[in-house]
Amino acid sequence: MGPGTLLSDPISTLSLSLGAVFGLAGLPHILMRFFTVPNAKEARKSVFYASGFIGYFFLLTFILGLAAVVIVGTDAQFFVDGKVGGALIGGGNMVALHLAKAVGGNLLLGFLAAVAFATILAVVAGLALAGAAAISHDLYANVFRKRQSNEAAEVRITKIATLGIGVIAIVLGILFKGQNLAFLVALAFGIAASANFPVLFLAMYWEGLTTRGALWGGVTGLVGSVVLVILSPAVWKSVLGNPAAIFPYDHPALVTMPLAFVVAYVVSKLDRSAAAEAERAAFGDQYVRAQTGLGAAAASAH
Repeated sequence: MGPGTLLSDPISTLSLSLGAVFGLAGLPHILMRFFTVPNAKEARKSVFYASGFIGYFFLLTFILGLAAVVIVGTDAQFFVDGKVGGALIGGGNMVALHLAKAVGGNLLLGFLAAVAFATILAVVAGLALAGAAAISHDLYANVFRKRQSNEAAEVRITKIATLGIGVIAIVLGILFKGQNLAFLVALAFGIAASANFPVLFLAMYWEGLTTRGALWGGVTGLVGSVVLVILSPAVWKSVLGNPAAIFPYDHPALVTMPLAFVVAYVVSKLDRSAAAEAERAAFGDQYVRAQTGLGAAAASAH
């Protein structure tokens, strides 16, 4: 029951914790629920349930981990050489499946395997949808075409983007096939905490944020977190085979999340354009609407 090697120093522990806590608020498959509901009331309900289930899952992982240590870690049948303390059959990512077999036999093992495949498909579908929609609608239609595109063109770009995202995901999956799944999930949360959370938080609670500040803050968090992940020991050493990592920690949120906040703040402060002044002036109305719902939707029957 002693500390493991996944988090070998306090900085990595703190960085992972920041990513896990604040990354939840910036996950694409949480944010997309704001746009798949008929009104503001249902949007709040959808996000509440989604974040609640994900938070419950985080709490459940502690129970599963401790149970795996006690049950799987003391049963020789789950080790390659038949001796407790050796290499697990299938590697560390098979712990949950081994635990299911130990507790419920082949029936629970088969059920958990089916749930795992269904979950993978659901998450991949949600992320592919969110990514393709961002590329086709936000980048292509609003940035490159200046809102002059048509629906057919956006649908075509969505299909191409979905295919491209799928190919990139497959390639990265092959490259990272030996990595611990918990670590890979933590990376996604760290990127969300760096790229999405600072912009969302400032947009809701700081009247000085401008579009230019939000853009540069989000880009800084995204590029910074991805670059530091590539330069970390998990990728630079384990995947790319270099002798030493340039960035010494596997989790970048401790560095990139504050950096995104600072960049968004500085750029917004330096932005003196007419559009920026209009955005600052409109914050009061937006804040009241966000906190009370006044003007966001018509009255709903409860």
